[in-house]
Amino acid sequence: MKQSMFVLLLLLFAARLCAQQVTISGYVTEKKSGERLIGATVFIPEKNAGTTTNAYGFYSITIAAADVTLKASYIGYVPFSQTMQLKQDISLNIELENARDMKEVVVTSKKDAIQERTQMSSIDLPIQTIKSLPAFLGEVDVMKALQLLPGVQAGNEGATGIYVRGGGPDQNLILLDGVPVYNASHLFGFFSVFNADAVRSVELVKGGFPARYGGRLSSVVDINMKEGNKNKLHGEGGIGLIASRLTLEGPIQKGKSSFMISGRRTYFDLIARPFMRGNVKGGYYFYDLNGKVNFKLSEKDHLYVSGYFGNDKFYAKQNQDGNALSTSFNSDLKWGNATAVARWNHQYNKKLFGNLTAYYGQYRFLITAQTRSTFSGTNEDFLLKYSSGINDKAVKYDFDYIPHPNHYIKAGVGYVYHTYKPGAQQTKVNTAGLKQDTTIGIKDINAGEIDAYIEDDIKISNALKANIGVHWTGFAVQNNFYNAIQPRVALRYLINEQLSAKASFVQMNQFIHLLTNSSIGLPTDLWVPVTARIPMQQSYQGAAGFAYTHNTGIEVTLEGYYKTMDNVLEYKEGASFFNAGSNWEDKVEVGKGWSYGGELFLQKKKGRFTGLMGYTLSWTNRQFANLNKGEAFPYRYDRRHDFKIAGIYELAKNIEVSAEWVYGTGNAITMPIGYYNGPDGAAVQVYGSRNGYRMPAYHRADVSIKFMKRKPNWERAWVIAAYNVYNRYNPFYIYASTTQGRTVFNQVSLFPIVPSISYQFKF
Repeated sequence: MKQSMFVLLLLLFAARLCAQQVTISGYVTEKKSGERLIGATVFIPEKNAGTTTNAYGFYSITIAAADVTLKASYIGYVPFSQTMQLKQDISLNIELENARDMKEVVVTSKKDAIQERTQMSSIDLPIQTIKSLPAFLGEVDVMKALQLLPGVQAGNEGATGIYVRGGGPDQNLILLDGVPVYNASHLFGFFSVFNADAVRSVELVKGGFPARYGGRLSSVVDINMKEGNKNKLHGEGGIGLIASRLTLEGPIQKGKSSFMISGRRTYFDLIARPFMRGNVKGGYYFYDLNGKVNFKLSEKDHLYVSGYFGNDKFYAKQNQDGNALSTSFNSDLKWGNATAVARWNHQYNKKLFGNLTAYYGQYRFLITAQTRSTFSGTNEDFLLKYSSGINDKAVKYDFDYIPHPNHYIKAGVGYVYHTYKPGAQQTKVNTAGLKQDTTIGIKDINAGEIDAYIEDDIKISNALKANIGVHWTGFAVQNNFYNAIQPRVALRYLINEQLSAKASFVQMNQFIHLLTNSSIGLPTDLWVPVTARIPMQQSYQGAAGFAYTHNTGIEVTLEGYYKTMDNVLEYKEGASFFNAGSNWEDKVEVGKGWSYGGELFLQKKKGRFTGLMGYTLSWTNRQFANLNKGEAFPYRYDRRHDFKIAGIYELAKNIEVSAEWVYGTGNAITMPIGYYNGPDGAAVQVYGSRNGYRMPAYHRADVSIKFMKRKPNWERAWVIAAYNVYNRYNPFYIYASTTQGRTVFNQVSLFPIVPSISYQFKF
């Protein structure tokens, strides 16, 4: 009897403890627009318990019932604080006011600081910083801003491509509202497809990948579009030397639904048209369009629908009329992306949040050349067309479960149906004596990809936190099934309130390859899947370092890393994307790569002066059995030293100046080391080791000054900028020529000093 009473008392005591556990949850939004804030910190200091909002602004904290103070903060916003009695579960939506609107000094919680986070090798770049940096030809560019970060190498002069910790361009997972973008370049790589006016947040992850990310070896660029202002109509835009843009956002039903639409177009073709003479016409332009709507279906249900559509087009036309013979020639080069995504998120209870996503993504590339001749009333037509691309149809479900402040669990499952179009070449002839329509190339390749993940951000003690997870991927293609289990672990040890030590180890697998034989971002790059002959790419990366926040708010990270990459591809000598009749598997070599180095990064996000500085010391190599005699050689974008610094200073209330300077070791290239006279007496060049020569070092400075005028309901600004302000002749490429028995190396430079002026406005 006594034992039964004792058990009963224990059960009653346990029930009492459970009853004392209460949960406070809700959403953190911007007060002015109603947009939800990603990664805002919500904290209860009395309990040393806190969390951050997810991708939809949701937070949840479970603690014992007590009188507490709830605090919320976000960089650039006035902190929120409210004292309350937590006796039962509470739903509390928090609105934060933009500090710029309030004209207050922003003091953020230490829980925002970089040393508190478990994640390492990850950088959030504020969109305002991106828009304030000097811009090439006045066009603000998200990808060019990412090139200023340590561990991120730019490709060639002016290009937007990124090479992260020794990886290639195909090893970057670029997400726009959760949808992969396969070609993120406009104008042959000199601009990216992301219109900064439509972007809400940008995050780069280059190591220590959480389990929720998969499919690429080297980095994740996670870009989210604005939701749209739920309270009033708002617009912004700009007019520059090469392009104009306009963004509109506002409520559909005030406080419950909103829209955002943003468009941009260049006018190279319109400017050039009046200057063209004779019978030759041509031009180039690109445009992109972003759109998004969101609906609050209930307090626990929200629906988002968004899309992106963009195209580049280069065209040339020539007509020649004669008495008996008339000819016409038309050629087009087109490439572009299209995405459409619908997301429904539902709050199941105070601790569980789910999000269902369905999307469609497309990348396409097309070359067309057509001639028509008319002779004495008889027509003859010739057509050559080459096309390639990739289509994705996908569905996935993700969960956020926060049972306790010491655990933040994320899990999900997804399926993608890929259609690869590795290249088709059509030749069409229509003459009096011959009618022929021939298409050669590789048939479309269909593949199914399924993945699942689970991760837990665990607070083991006040000093020690860990993010432990696993990502599994299965890939079915051409009657074969490949799969990979990819473990992920990251650790953070808080040495003191300002300094922490971090370490991570991850395995990443990639079931897609990019065939590229161009160094300037041409869209002729082809996406192809793994096959029985071409294995999946695989990498292992370990990293360790320190994170520190100074009392002035300057964040400092120091990291070292080592990464191996297996089954990377290179074209064989002389192979190219054309000759679609041959199998692409016969054109490539399979090898391995490795990269290691150290990175130092400083960033100041708030105050009158903001900016960043990064330095990278690294080594990157490749090795293929049938290239360079089987010996290892430097990767083309191996840079021993890479230094970047950028600053933005509010010179006066309505004047802002910014500048940046970059320096990098020259790219590695292959050059001839001698020559001999051939049988016909012509000089024949002899090449040494692959990538055995270094271009001269690359460095350049950019500056800009912005003159602003602000009124209660509108703003305008004139921006005057200069790219490459001290007119450095940086090498774009180097070629060798032989004249009178002498070999001469010639450097081609692309951009001298390039001034620009642009006009920006908001209302």
